[in-house]
Amino acid sequence: MAATDSLPAKTAQQMAMDRDQPPSKYIFNNTAKFGPLETSPPFAPVPVIDISRLHSSSKQIDQQTELDKLRLALTTWGCFQVVNHGLSDSYLDNVRRVTKQFFDLPLEEKRKYLRETGSFEGYGNDVSYSENQAQDWCDRLSFMILPKDQRNLQFWPQNPSNFRETVDDYGAKITFISVAIYKAMAKCLDLEENCFSKHFTEEDLLHGRFMLYPPCPRPDQVLGLKIHSDRSGITLLLQDPVVEGLQILNDGKWYMVPVIRDALFVNLGDQMEIASNGIFKTSVHRVVTNKRKERISVAMFSEPGPNKEIGPVDVLVYQKRPRVYKTVKNYAIFNQESARKGITGLVALKI
Repeated sequence: MAATDSLPAKTAQQMAMDRDQPPSKYIFNNTAKFGPLETSPPFAPVPVIDISRLHSSSKQIDQQTELDKLRLALTTWGCFQVVNHGLSDSYLDNVRRVTKQFFDLPLEEKRKYLRETGSFEGYGNDVSYSENQAQDWCDRLSFMILPKDQRNLQFWPQNPSNFRETVDDYGAKITFISVAIYKAMAKCLDLEENCFSKHFTEEDLLHGRFMLYPPCPRPDQVLGLKIHSDRSGITLLLQDPVVEGLQILNDGKWYMVPVIRDALFVNLGDQMEIASNGIFKTSVHRVVTNKRKERISVAMFSEPGPNKEIGPVDVLVYQKRPRVYKTVKNYAIFNQESARKGITGLVALKI
């Protein structure tokens, strides 16, 4: 069990059930930089990538079409939707089901997996870096999935009974898909196929985060997930099958990400922007709340091990495109330290 109770006086789920108004610490007030909260902006026209067409056995014209779409997505939106990935609707629904079953458990049962102070693993709310940080209107469960010898099973729920088995299998399948995506990213730049994957998948570092966004009475003032970019190489997100809420920032405007039931939504993380020497763009995003409906999602974060250095790959640094970012080791810690100083890791690394 976690050594320190990291839960607030009430979880977001409890406040929603009791029909409480959000406390002041949940009120989002950063409108000057990012504009007011918009709960119904236009849908983002992000490309939908048919990953089956990226296989070597596909017709060359089909493969090139998908690679062109992928490059457009990575250089403009920093995200895309993946279909035909080999995971059936029923399989993905089961991942969603065990996630919901966990959050539907009594609080005393969920408290067995409390996040320790200063750690990302366990059940609780978001990690606070300053007293002025607005809290997210969500409850979450996070833990390491890969490598297996680094799993802290005290944070892996034993209830529902098939939770561990489901997540173990899902993590393996997501890793397989992520390798295919990293290779496609290299191919869309006409690079050697393993150019990116060797930096991000050799140690198979995969974090899982299971999110519940309860109904919120003030969606105009409260965020489910604050504005940020992911620290990962890529993030593969299983969205709620019905309720929208994920928004992305593009060219100063917010867009809602549409729900495609059988798709995985892929965010480009900071470390892929670094590795691509700024050619690919990380995705700045947030999650808005819904007044009447709860929303669940499952995020898988693929990133290199803490002892691996990440910097622009050599072939992407040349006279007409000088180096954009410094090399960094353990970007997760570096990004946390930067956040405490009020800047992002990408800004701190920029040359």
